[in-house]
Amino acid sequence: MHLDTITAADIAWQQQALCAQTGADFFFPEPGSSVREAKRICGMCEMRSACLEYALNNDERFGVWGGLSEKERLGLRRTEQN
Repeated sequence: MHLDTITAADIAWQQQALCAQTGADFFFPEPGSSVREAKRICGMCEMRSACLEYALNNDERFGVWGGLSEKERLGLRRTEQN
């Protein structure tokens, strides 16, 4: 994916997302670290569905997006393909 293909409308939700007020450390933890806190924050966020949609549409492979880890998003993609 090229950054020039992302429009302002595609990422407008990010300004309202709770993660923007929290910091990236929770959402991009070190390998093997817990994502529990990130998922808790996502669970309270009104932008969760937009975030997950963005991650799936842009093949985000790292971090917690829309309340799902990398493995969970991969599983969701596989389920949707079947």
